[in-house]
Amino acid sequence: MSIEDVAPRTTAWTIGRIIEKQLPTPTTVRLRMHVEDRQRHWPGQHYLVRLRAPDDYVAQRSYSVASDSEDPLVEFLVEKLPGGEVSEFLADVAEVGDVLELRGPIGRWFSWDVRTPALCLVGGTGVVPAVAMTRAARRAGRPELLRVLAVARSREELPYADELARAGASLALTRVALDGRPPGPPTASEVAPLLAGVEIAFVCGSSRFAQLGEALLMESGFPVEKIRVEQFGATG
Repeated sequence: MSIEDVAPRTTAWTIGRIIEKQLPTPTTVRLRMHVEDRQRHWPGQHYLVRLRAPDDYVAQRSYSVASDSEDPLVEFLVEKLPGGEVSEFLADVAEVGDVLELRGPIGRWFSWDVRTPALCLVGGTGVVPAVAMTRAARRAGRPELLRVLAVARSREELPYADELARAGASLALTRVALDGRPPGPPTASEVAPLLAGVEIAFVCGSSRFAQLGEALLMESGFPVEKIRVEQFGATG
């Protein structure tokens, strides 16, 4: 049974135990968790993570899933934001063995069925859903269905850069040259060739990047109704 054949179910709060924790960069934390009563997910979906203080104060944030549905653990890559209640806790306080409240998977609009030819145009930690899609395509034996253009200031600041490069993703760096490509944001002339045969495009990143990505796709002649945009940023 493939993930596109799984009927959606109402999600409820459950618990997840941190099995692995890594700090790939000074501003990110990678968590791999065992989730109780876990539901299969589509690549592109996310979970809510909820923290509860002793005085019953509650904070929750949404984080995209990096793992594919067959991975025994659910993987998150979280950007540590200055003053971020949840992200700072996950990066600086949470430890292996800790239990967190989770609800998911959530989101059908920004999800991929692993059978429709797709392009991911992603920036910074917005690469996370593209990583899930890449892993799902590889596990399904259909890597040709997905193209990825990932953007960051430098390769060191791009999460999963090596994994994406091995999967054939195109990388665009805005601050340094890469393989003869001058530094700078991607252009419509770089995006257009990647759209041949593509039926749906996913854009994920900061609000500024999301605007750029959507504009590039439309400038390249891609139908706006086939563009799915997810943006993130600090939450007040």
